[in-house]
Amino acid sequence: MPALRAQGYDAEGIDPEAPEGPHYVRIEFEDYAATRPVAAVVASTSLHHVADLDDVAARMAAALASDGVLVVLEWAWERFDDATARWCFARLAEDDAGWLHRHRDNWIASGQSWEAYLGTWAANEGLHTGAEVIRVLRTRFDTQLLADGPYLFADLEGVAPADEQAAVDAGRIRAVGITYVGRPRAAGAVRDG
Repeated sequence: MPALRAQGYDAEGIDPEAPEGPHYVRIEFEDYAATRPVAAVVASTSLHHVADLDDVAARMAAALASDGVLVVLEWAWERFDDATARWCFARLAEDDAGWLHRHRDNWIASGQSWEAYLGTWAANEGLHTGAEVIRVLRTRFDTQLLADGPYLFADLEGVAPADEQAAVDAGRIRAVGITYVGRPRAAGAVRDG
């Protein structure tokens, strides 16, 4: 958000865990009331855990100006298979304690297969799959871009997006990142997934 403001955009960060300060609102998007239509809504790794995905998609569409754009960066946790997990875990920095470290340690402690562990975790967290996120977005937005690609590199030591993409291209891991860009449909033009 600071980068957008530095470029002259009137940007506002909405998140229940947003930092203190001007231009941030500590609230869930579901409870936020836009005062005027906005040119863009950016949702970064947030839609997979909202309670009511259809409601949030409707609220995003309603917040946008008729020529506005929705940009979504998400992850498809359901594609995070055993081979992808092992590839990631082999590239973790030992002096960090991020989310991938917690998953590695909890998985080992569980004694389950990776897929069983991940499925149990996702069910307990109430996560939406990446496929479900895209299906719901397509009911309210006209898709301009939908691409799978790197996502995990930011939490790995010495791994750039190109490195992760090369592993995807070589078939060693699955692409778990999703980039979606859409424009709101005309009022009343909702279609099924």
